[in-house]
Amino acid sequence: MMKMLVVEDDPVSAKVLSRMLSGYGHCDVAVNGKEGVELFKTASREGAPYRVVFLDLKMPVMDGQEALREMRDFEAQSGVDIAQGAKVIITTAYSDSENVFAAHISGCSAYLVKPIQRERLEDVLKALNLLEE
Repeated sequence: MMKMLVVEDDPVSAKVLSRMLSGYGHCDVAVNGKEGVELFKTASREGAPYRVVFLDLKMPVMDGQEALREMRDFEAQSGVDIAQGAKVIITTAYSDSENVFAAHISGCSAYLVKPIQRERLEDVLKALNLLEE
């Protein structure tokens, strides 16, 4: 079973995504980027890192772009190569090139535009080798 983290400030979006993911493993939810980074670091320090993080971009306290940079910086400081680290999938309503480019520069693994379709989600998980074919 895969360990996943959903970082999403909208409770409905978090619940829908968590339900879609429920058959793939354990899913924790954080309500903003700061809480997401804290859960991410704690899980790693405890030796049970998240395999995949679903990260919204526009959130209060800390946005998704900053949270992504902090997660990748933490992995780098911990000696985790980006290829071996968590897969981070941006889940957002923003499909503009500026946000997409910034997320990829910061180290996201994939980018899903809301509303998220189950088939598209599964395609991304398969492409990232997170599901058995």
